[in-house]
Amino acid sequence: MAEVVPHSLFSEFDVNLFKGGKHYRLYEKFGSHLMTLNGVEGTYFAVWAPSAKTVSVIGDFNFWIEGEHKLNVRWDESGIWEGFIPDVKKGSTYKYKIQSSHNDIKTEKADPYARRCEHPPKTASVVWEADYDWKDAKWMKKRKKNNALDAPYSVYEVHLGSWKRKIEDNKFLSYVDLAEELVSYVKEMNFTHVELMPVMEFPYDPSWGYQLTGYFAPTSRFGVPEEFKLLVDKLHQNDIGIILDWVPSHFPEDAHGLGFFDGTCLYEHPDKRKGYHPDWKSLIFNYGRNEVKSFLISNAIFWLDQYHADALRVDAVASMLFLDYSRDEGEWEPNQFGGRENLDAIAFMQEMNEAVYSNFPDVQTIAEESTSFPMVSRPTAIGGLGFGMKWMMGWMHDTLQYFAKEPIYRKHHQNDLTFSMTYAFTENFMLPFSHDEVVYGKHSILGRMPGDEWQKFANLRLLYSYMFTHPGTKLLFQGCEFGQSEEWNFEQSLDWHLLEHKVHIGIQTLIKDLNKLYKKEAALHEKQFSADGFEWIDYNDAENSVLVYIRKGNKPENDLVIACNMTPIPRESYRIGLPKAGNLKEVFNSDLKKYNGTDDFKNKAIKSEKKEWQFRNHSAEIMIPPLGMVALKYK
Repeated sequence: MAEVVPHSLFSEFDVNLFKGGKHYRLYEKFGSHLMTLNGVEGTYFAVWAPSAKTVSVIGDFNFWIEGEHKLNVRWDESGIWEGFIPDVKKGSTYKYKIQSSHNDIKTEKADPYARRCEHPPKTASVVWEADYDWKDAKWMKKRKKNNALDAPYSVYEVHLGSWKRKIEDNKFLSYVDLAEELVSYVKEMNFTHVELMPVMEFPYDPSWGYQLTGYFAPTSRFGVPEEFKLLVDKLHQNDIGIILDWVPSHFPEDAHGLGFFDGTCLYEHPDKRKGYHPDWKSLIFNYGRNEVKSFLISNAIFWLDQYHADALRVDAVASMLFLDYSRDEGEWEPNQFGGRENLDAIAFMQEMNEAVYSNFPDVQTIAEESTSFPMVSRPTAIGGLGFGMKWMMGWMHDTLQYFAKEPIYRKHHQNDLTFSMTYAFTENFMLPFSHDEVVYGKHSILGRMPGDEWQKFANLRLLYSYMFTHPGTKLLFQGCEFGQSEEWNFEQSLDWHLLEHKVHIGIQTLIKDLNKLYKKEAALHEKQFSADGFEWIDYNDAENSVLVYIRKGNKPENDLVIACNMTPIPRESYRIGLPKAGNLKEVFNSDLKKYNGTDDFKNKAIKSEKKEWQFRNHSAEIMIPPLGMVALKYK
């Protein structure tokens, strides 16, 4: 059996950056790397295990025997073990067998930096290099414009294991299948971006990917890393951006994972009050430890660098921000100033965002953050967390609660809809109807709508029309775009057979057209994060449950007047105040026949009158369909 040959990819500068928490490309150094040393082909291994007494690489090349290939520890107290093993080839499976200085504990761990993992339930790492010839140069050159905060940004959220399955055996589609089917579907639906629920390797299907063990490896459930690159590439070639869910908030306790890595709390915080998540029975990263910070930031950079991701949606930010998150009194310890904020986690997120935007100024980071923590999407230079956008959870909850009410009661709850405008511009908000809203007994979005079948679908059309004309970027979970009637089930395909019915085709056609409208009409995206982009005409008509507002772009001639009727009673001669004199045309109506609406309440030519109404000098009578929205534009 060949010995381990002393070799290092680390310079003194690398080690100093790592120890200082400032090395953001650790994946180029740690892990397994195929190479030729002194004319001999093999693999270089490097792993961080500062409390180890010995570290052996065990694998299919040495019959998994401990001690056959012992790595060498560096002399600089970095805790890095490394060495070159001849004749270890691409595709070899391996783990690290670690004997700890702490009570001689032995652990057997997958490589934290592995580029590929075995298909679960197998848990070994795989020596791999994902060589791929990218063909997305055109997209990469222009994506700064496509990912900009004043660009249309409409996201289709996808769980790869359940979006669509092979009918004959309920098997997953592969990355290669998805590169054809998913890409063509998203393009047809006119979404600008796809967000994938975590694709990093994870052991347990019911976690939906939110409990990661292979931070640098796309899950092997759907194919090899090059095939995942193909999926990204195909999206880009079709002018579709890709957002990856990223989970720096916690990780599972699985024996082969990061937990208790070298017989000590290495990646997780040693204090259970900061290092254990009671809700998810998982471990929390030690954000104050420099090497852990380098690991996580390197991981964020890795997906942007190696896989051309256009954005990272950061999961469970609220759980990181607060020391008392989901903890009772006495189960948490205040910070040094007596507050409940996790100062280490805040500093980590600021540094992560600074690293991302300085290396990739043409991408976005998006925070899933459910509290009123200030300045999540504001620059770090003024004390913000530095994210590009934040999910608008308050809007989502208020809006879904409102739409679940029978229309007769809505007049008492007008404030549920208008309230969002009091804080809509405090952050760069994304409006999310995500996977979390269609599970655990919450029903599908369609299932929450009241009334008979016609009213349910009209309500859903109105909900989406209101969403697409409300300030902010948009996100819809798979199935919502055609009115999936059952809750999401991660173990099976979406109910695509529903598209045999006109009512579901109507919803799907509506979403296609709303995406088109959002892209085409500058007023809907140019100032989507600015108070200058929105103006109320009237929010006081609770009796009729009508809202009328203006969306504005950079040029006044692009302004849109939006009117929403939240009841099934048509408003046939409904007078609205107008910002100026002129003729208006209808550019969108949620009640058209192609959406399975009545098609009876269309506005032809609308001419303003010099008649004061709603504190404006000009006004006009318009038709607003039952449970409908119309968008009007000056000719």
